[in-house]
Amino acid sequence: MVESRNYIATPPGETIKEQLEFRGMTQKEFAGRMDMSEKHISRLINGTVHLTPDVAERLELVLGVPADFWNRLEAIYQEKLAKAVRENKMKEELRWLRKFPYKELSDLDIVPETKDRNERITNLCKFFEVTSLSLVEKKQLQPIACRKLSDTDKSFYAMLTLAQYAKLKARDISLEPFSKKKLQERLEEIRKLTCHETMDMAIELQEVFRSCGVALIYLPHLAGSFLHGITFEDNNKIIIGITFRSHDADRFWFSLFHEIAHILLSHIYQSEGVSEEDEKDANRKAQDLLIPPEKLQKFYEKNCFTLESIRTFAAKTGIGFSIVLGRLQHDGKLTFQCFNQYRAKYDGNDHRILAERPIT
Repeated sequence: MVESRNYIATPPGETIKEQLEFRGMTQKEFAGRMDMSEKHISRLINGTVHLTPDVAERLELVLGVPADFWNRLEAIYQEKLAKAVRENKMKEELRWLRKFPYKELSDLDIVPETKDRNERITNLCKFFEVTSLSLVEKKQLQPIACRKLSDTDKSFYAMLTLAQYAKLKARDISLEPFSKKKLQERLEEIRKLTCHETMDMAIELQEVFRSCGVALIYLPHLAGSFLHGITFEDNNKIIIGITFRSHDADRFWFSLFHEIAHILLSHIYQSEGVSEEDEKDANRKAQDLLIPPEKLQKFYEKNCFTLESIRTFAAKTGIGFSIVLGRLQHDGKLTFQCFNQYRAKYDGNDHRILAERPIT
């Protein structure tokens, strides 16, 4: 017998035992009449083996109780057993539930709104497509390459949540076969889109990636995630998830090119995910893809970083002004406050609109 708060699962063996006691029949005698081993009869009475249709037919002949009665009894037992085990397991699941920002996810329409803890656990399991929330963090289920600013428990589980969000969204996108060569060929086209001051190019950008066999998903920002972007392969589909975390256009584009670098460097095919050195390599690759090193070096040699000179260099290089500004600040050529009033900003609240627009 297995009990939980709302269910009691009683095996058919209890009823068999009652029938034997009523008849004053020993298990040894009963085993002989059933033409089965005593060991199997003992396990049947204790509920450690299933009562099969064949056994039900034998019970009808020996005990005179119809076979369909025993089959129904077994079915009811198995159903209640599963529910009782699941309900008891919920106690452990509650510990995992606390790791996920459920209220924030429901506000973003990622999971249904509910205050019931058991319903929240069930909804999250359905969202992650697992039988237990403890399975969500298994690396083999989803190795991810990502760019984030911090490693905390909160950021880790937020990252897993956003990765699953990207995976589910990507299923609705029809892609061309993935081609690393084509992605490299269209990098210049992607670079030119960095010149946009708003996200009016969002759909065009997704279409460019789609033609290369990559699903680009715009992600909502989750508090404490510290996440800028994620990249991974799912069933032969390459997926990039990108956030508007900082609103700064240069950070958006650097994060995107960082994820592109992971693809070009084949980091996404590593079963154990990316290493710290992989992340550094992706950073270097992203910098070089955005601004060719030889052009940047010549610009630095002039040692003139006025607003006009920066804009001229950005135009000649075919890259957004904000990208150049961010690089100058990063390399210490300018302070992090200099010319910030001219930096392009992207509205992170647009992610829902962008996410709902179909890509065919």
